[in-house]
Formats: sequence, structure tokens, C-alpha cells
Amino acid sequence: MLVLSRKVGESLVIDDKVQVKIVNVRGNQVRVGVEAPGSVSIVREELFRAIASANRKAARRNDGAISALASSLRVSQDASKRGGTR
Repeated sequence: MLVLSRKVGESLVIDDKVQVKIVNVRGNQVRVGVEAPGSVSIVREELFRAIASANRKAARRNDGAISALASSLRVSQDASKRGGTR
């Protein structure tokens, strides 16, 4: 990790595309401004981690839901073979 010291009003540039500027420092809180192209996603770390966790949870296999769906499809297929609907 690169660690830099910056004063209010000073900036750093990342890959000629992203500018990070120190806007304000008050106590232990630092306000940072970021200028970047629209194609660059900028998200607070805690939000990024929450989204990643929710995506992992959503992508997990749910055997109960899969079994229920398979059972429902079998019932529908059996009913249509008999000429009825469910």
C-alpha cells in the first residue's frame, strides 16, 4: 500500500484518469473529493463489502428451492400429459 501525506487542497492522480483531492480535515475525519470518468466505479469500502456479500449469498445454491421448483415442474408435466392443467 502506498501511503502519502497531503494537505487540504492537495491532490493525487491515479492512472491519468482519477484525481483524489483532500477537501477538508476536521478532527479524525477527512473529506475527500474524487473526479473520475463515468466508467470508473467509486464506492465506499463498507458499501462495496456489503454488496459483495449480498451477491455471494444470492449466488449460493439453494437446494430446497431447486427441489420445490423441480417438483412443481414434474406436477405440471404430469397434469399436461393427462390432459389437465394445474
